[in-house]
Amino acid sequence: MDQGVLPKSGVHEFIFKRTSKITKAPSKQSASAGPAVKRVPLGATAARPRKRHGWILFSFVLVVLVPLALTLLYLCFITSDQYVSKTGFAVRSEELSSAADLLGSLSSVSGTSSTDTDILNEFIHSQDMVERIMSKVDLVDVYTQPAFDPVFAFQPSGDIEDLVTYWQRMVELHYDQGTALIELRVHAFRPEDAQTIAKHIVEESSLLINRLSATARNNNTRYAQIDLDIALKRLRDARESLTKFRSKNQTINLEAAMQGQIGILNSLEEQLAISKVNLNLLLQDGLAEDDRRITSERRRIEVIGDLIKIERLQFGSVGENEGGTLNFSRLAGEFERLTVDLEYAQQTYLKAQAGLDTALAEADRQSRYLTPYTQPSLPQSSRYPNRAIFSLVTGFFLLLIWCIGVLIYYSVRDRR
Repeated sequence: MDQGVLPKSGVHEFIFKRTSKITKAPSKQSASAGPAVKRVPLGATAARPRKRHGWILFSFVLVVLVPLALTLLYLCFITSDQYVSKTGFAVRSEELSSAADLLGSLSSVSGTSSTDTDILNEFIHSQDMVERIMSKVDLVDVYTQPAFDPVFAFQPSGDIEDLVTYWQRMVELHYDQGTALIELRVHAFRPEDAQTIAKHIVEESSLLINRLSATARNNNTRYAQIDLDIALKRLRDARESLTKFRSKNQTINLEAAMQGQIGILNSLEEQLAISKVNLNLLLQDGLAEDDRRITSERRRIEVIGDLIKIERLQFGSVGENEGGTLNFSRLAGEFERLTVDLEYAQQTYLKAQAGLDTALAEADRQSRYLTPYTQPSLPQSSRYPNRAIFSLVTGFFLLLIWCIGVLIYYSVRDRR
């Protein structure tokens, strides 16, 4: 075996001897150099309580235990029970999908849009809603039922703004985007009050949706109604002008009157032609110019010619002829103009009426209404305030505040 290598048991004995010599035999050099170094005991001794520990314990009692105890006393002996009435509703609109649905009276119902929900949420929590409910229920009396409850009850000295703020705490609105259903929860200190307030809220919300639907309907049909009114006025004016024309000229059917005049003119021209033929025959027979028959025929031809001129003047000249006869050319032009105006006014009126019907159908298709799917409930037991949850949350926050304060204290102390 090598001389430089010791067995394992020999190694332990060697180390023990060397260490015992070091601990037992003080060095002369160290003794002469200065005072002896104190030996540190290997085992840790128990820490003694100090003054700061007492202050920390006192702060825990003051910050956590005392407020928590006061909170428990307040919740158990002062806070009044709250009852919650629940109701649910949705805003629906009927939308016809096709013309076949119109014939078959089949319709599809669309759900609530986010805009409708936002409007209802703002309206239900608004001062307007509070004032409407106040006209039916004395909210101040309802929410000041507890004799002394400064946290959960409304203070009678508060104004309308304070009442609105308190109202927003006592009325909850929840919207489910998946089902498009709205749930309303109303808190009150008596079950009957909670149910009554919930009923009035549903009624006012329904009236709001109806007003919004009526406003949208009026906006959609307003311009169509204006066009219809203009077309109706134009039609009335055209009919009135045609009636005045007929009354002035004492004719109901101008075309028939003109046909009659044309018949008279044709008859005169025919008689004129016959008279001329007769005159030529008499002249060919060699009768004298002063013969009575020739004179009579010439007179007849002259009279018929004058009548033809008069009749032709009624068709060709402007204005009334001498003697008060009618000018059929002028009358025909005016009658044609009035007839065209009447036909145009009738077509315009029919188009405006069709446009209004279309606008009304579109407005009906987009009309909205509020549909409750559950009536306001009458609560049988109190669910709020949840004293256990409220106490735990209060204790957690008090403990959190105390821990933060202790950490800040030790952080400042360690920096000194």
